[in-house]
Amino acid sequence: MVNIMRTIDDAPLNDKYVLVRVDFNVPIKEGRVENDARIRKAIPTIEKILELGAKKIILCSHLGRPGGKYDEKYSMRPVYERLKEDFDNIGFDEIFDLKNLVREDLPETRIVLIENLRFEQGEKENHLKFASSLASLADIFVFDAFGVAHREQASVTGVMKYLPTYFGYLMAKEVLELKDHMKKPEHPFTAIISGAKADKINIINNLLKKIDNLIIGGVLANTFLKAKGYNIGESKFDEEGLEFAKKVMKDYPKKVDIPEDVLLADKFDERAETKYSSVEDIEDGWIAVDIGPKTIESYTKILKKSKTIIMAGPIGVFEVDEFSNGTKSIGKVLANSKAKTIIGGGDTVAAIEKFGLQDDMTHVSTGGGASLELLGGNDLPAISELENNIKKFP
Repeated sequence: MVNIMRTIDDAPLNDKYVLVRVDFNVPIKEGRVENDARIRKAIPTIEKILELGAKKIILCSHLGRPGGKYDEKYSMRPVYERLKEDFDNIGFDEIFDLKNLVREDLPETRIVLIENLRFEQGEKENHLKFASSLASLADIFVFDAFGVAHREQASVTGVMKYLPTYFGYLMAKEVLELKDHMKKPEHPFTAIISGAKADKINIINNLLKKIDNLIIGGVLANTFLKAKGYNIGESKFDEEGLEFAKKVMKDYPKKVDIPEDVLLADKFDERAETKYSSVEDIEDGWIAVDIGPKTIESYTKILKKSKTIIMAGPIGVFEVDEFSNGTKSIGKVLANSKAKTIIGGGDTVAAIEKFGLQDDMTHVSTGGGASLELLGGNDLPAISELENNIKKFP
């Protein structure tokens, strides 16, 4: 798993330009940061780099899925406005042609936040040319974005090929704590996987070898319901995951639990018409937005017997109060449980914080996919690349 790790405490940062990959992929509403949990968790690393005498800190992050081109809706400016509450000497670089950015273009402030990395196609595709251009801004790279540590992208593993790299406090803490929690998980061991990111399907296979129960919600639930032959109306699902869902339900019939009833809405709106329906009776034109009371009851029975619980993804569309009962109910079960409870992912954390349950969990992680990969026993690309980096830049 993790054989070698070095952190900013080991880094020669005095008078250096330091590129810091953070995870500021936070929800934005009406031009303001709606939930700043990920920003708050990055602040100790930024403050320590300042304390160690860095000449300039260049913060970089992605926000949303702009598709490799500029989109004002995904600008980092609201994040910059939030950061100004903690740091006076901070600037925002609005140049979104990031591959042509040079040190001389950066504002003269000691901390600089640059624009959304995913405005460049080379970020997600891990183009080394783009990684090299990012690396040219600094002398040292600090990686503190656990939420993307499972991705091979330019600002994750790419930059590590060009600069001596150190983990920030958040990244190191996440890796060490999750590794510690999962040394010998107590059974029954239950994973709740849901939310909007259907790519979590790719992680399920490894987890199923370790867990006793898999509870499905959100978009994944729609995918599994459709795979089982149910009509899901206008509900979002993952077309590519259908065959995989069929195989999982066939191979692990006693482990996989899917909803038996759902809350339906005629549109994504707090003023929508809603009704509960069994999964057998979903009508065309309706959207599944939450689990129903029978499913809450059946999921609760499983969770009350569990001794280790992972939750990655909200159960329903928790952002709309009328659609949030499932997520809130399951969250309360975890908060009142004596089991080891591990919460992973930005949306999941936002949901748990919305209902004030975060202090009752064993560990609240900033990464959903990354925490699932690590808990499933897989190495994260960021960890593997750091080990290569230490050999290259001892």
